[in-house]
Amino acid sequence: MPKSFIRRWLPTPEQVRANNGLKFLGTLLHDPNLFHLNRHSVSVAFAVGVFTSFLPLPGQMLIAALLALWFRCNLPLSMILVWISNPVTMPAIFYSTYKLGAWILGTPPLEFKIELSLEWLTDEVGKIWLPLFFGSLLSGVFFATLAYFLMQAFWRWHVVKRWKTRLEQRKAQLSQGS
Repeated sequence: MPKSFIRRWLPTPEQVRANNGLKFLGTLLHDPNLFHLNRHSVSVAFAVGVFTSFLPLPGQMLIAALLALWFRCNLPLSMILVWISNPVTMPAIFYSTYKLGAWILGTPPLEFKIELSLEWLTDEVGKIWLPLFFGSLLSGVFFATLAYFLMQAFWRWHVVKRWKTRLEQRKAQLSQGS
């Protein structure tokens, strides 16, 4: 995996430790495994970030940070991947997970209209929370597992490709030296 490409987009450990939102974690952020870029750390970080992005809960970045600490994977990558569910993609993701949850639980999906009011929130969320949460958990587990194995395969493919390139370069150097 091109570590330099990933490092270009990730904050440094010092920048993460200086983040006011993560100050409560204190010395836990001094674990070097939280910032390593290796196949295991990156693959688990992808799984954590993708899983957390499917949770219909506030504070997804905090949840991703706590899971990254628990699984000792790349913290910044886990937190960045949470942004898969952003204001643009969130309606489609959560509508799809609601439909999936309703289908699996055998409950007829309710037709509802989203309104940005406290009254709507208290009335409608009580009706849709179980299918939404169940569908979100299933989707999160599925896509997190998929992300983990795809990253493992991509990392391995990249390493093998680099080995072959170096082998070809050595062969070329040997044939030029002869």
